[in-house]
Amino acid sequence: MTSRDARPQAQAPSLPLDQDGGPVFSAPWEARVFAMTLQAHQAGLFSWSEWADTLGAELAGDGDGSGEPLGYYDHWLTAFEKLLTAKGIAGAGQLSDLRTAWDEAARATPHGQPIELART
Repeated sequence: MTSRDARPQAQAPSLPLDQDGGPVFSAPWEARVFAMTLQAHQAGLFSWSEWADTLGAELAGDGDGSGEPLGYYDHWLTAFEKLLTAKGIAGAGQLSDLRTAWDEAARATPHGQPIELART
């Protein structure tokens, strides 16, 4: 591994960084999807150039088509899901079902309480 490969997060397009060069997150889910992406890359599921290309294309697009601006990690999550689907790691239906289950669990959870997904 070269020094360039040692911190792939530093090579991600437009990654929000703090003054020390570390990633900045505004919500716990952002940190989780960031960590999952790094773990998937480290496990050899995709190269970092594949990731950067997928994220770059997502950032260059118009988001979800709603006209509402998406946050950086919304794009990150969408790019991660697209790459997992393209690689056959997860099916689009699986991801959609998880998203629906998460949204339903979030709506049913009182404010300030942890969201729990029912296992089926």
